[in-house]
Amino acid sequence: MHFLIVTGMSGAGKTVAIRYLEDMGALCVDNLPPMMIVPFMEACRNSKLTNSIFAIAADIRSGEFFDGKAVTRMIDEARLVGYHIDTLFIEASDEVLVNRYKESRREHPLRNEGYNLEEAIREERIRLQPLRETANHLIDTSAMRPSTLKKKLSELVLHADDTSSLRIEILSFGFKRGIPREGDLVFDVRFLPNPFYIPELGSHTGLDQDVKDFVLKHPVTEEFLQKNLDMLHFLIPHYINEGKHRLVIAIGCTGGAHRSVAIAEYIAADLRAAGHKVNVNHRDIALEQAHWAAKSEYQKGEP
Repeated sequence: MHFLIVTGMSGAGKTVAIRYLEDMGALCVDNLPPMMIVPFMEACRNSKLTNSIFAIAADIRSGEFFDGKAVTRMIDEARLVGYHIDTLFIEASDEVLVNRYKESRREHPLRNEGYNLEEAIREERIRLQPLRETANHLIDTSAMRPSTLKKKLSELVLHADDTSSLRIEILSFGFKRGIPREGDLVFDVRFLPNPFYIPELGSHTGLDQDVKDFVLKHPVTEEFLQKNLDMLHFLIPHYINEGKHRLVIAIGCTGGAHRSVAIAEYIAADLRAAGHKVNVNHRDIALEQAHWAAKSEYQKGEP
């Protein structure tokens, strides 16, 4: 019996996540006061329910009943007595959250404490930081489509019984859209030769073989990969020994569609070959391709 604590920033998508998890067969409870989490898990364990995963949303909406540090301690104590618990933290950038609240015209849960919207979001981040630091899974929905969120949640459900001590995520991104907050290790590969300026490669991505060949064949790339992988193979066993559950390795180039993608795929293949559980997420590929398409249409329309 696997329990998933769903928490994170208000407006980041927790309610949507709970609905998706419910569609996948999870028994879901939204906005459960933290002091009721362990009694709820005990009731589930003593029942005849056949669900393999139980999702519990707990967050700042509980008001005075919510304390991030206390919830973190409670989760740790429940694990010690045999409960299989993972924590999913869902967040988004301040700018995105502000826009979502303005579009929905909803009130932030902390507005009744006298904060304006921007202050409420900043205060919520502070209160939730203990849970964010100890989360097994972290999802940033700032630039995420609903289908991508559903795919990530599906992976969580499919691997709910996976007892692997460390899950590794390789994340490619473009610096022009910002460094991902979730990155534990961030590598800048903008020093590598850029295929964007090669006419026959510019509209392709690091998932295409011709771009991969261009990026990976250069001696500087080979040297970088050797040094990078030597470091990762050194670090990962130590992360495991320290009890780290999740490692996000972020690889960034300018736009996030060429060099970072090719390097991310190469590193992921190497770590999988070494026996590690690795997921790959290319954050900005779809955005770059949409940008290219829009630019091409604009140029066609010019006299």
